[in-house]
Amino acid sequence: MSKKVNTQELRNTMGSKGPSWDEQWSGGNYSFEGENGEKGGSKKGSGKKMTEVKAVASAGLGKAKVAATVGAEKAKVAAVFGAQKVKSGTSFGIKWVKNQYQKRTSNK
Repeated sequence: MSKKVNTQELRNTMGSKGPSWDEQWSGGNYSFEGENGEKGGSKKGSGKKMTEVKAVASAGLGKAKVAATVGAEKAKVAAVFGAQKVKSGTSFGIKWVKNQYQKRTSNK
């Protein structure tokens, strides 16, 4: 009793010019038509553009690595300094407790 729906008809009624999920991920060569009817997806000359984009991205990556290295050094210095403060504070605290104990036991 249920009517089988044709996916192509359904896509056309929904006004979508794009591909279905299956068409996008099937691994086949797919190109779509844009609003003006020109083919999209694989354009000639896009390799040059991609090379330029990769060059800009790798230059930015180099700057990011330098910034990350500087940030890591700052964090390391802060961690070492913090550890030294904890160590000296703990040592001071233990000495204080020891002195307090000795004062109390010597008064009795």
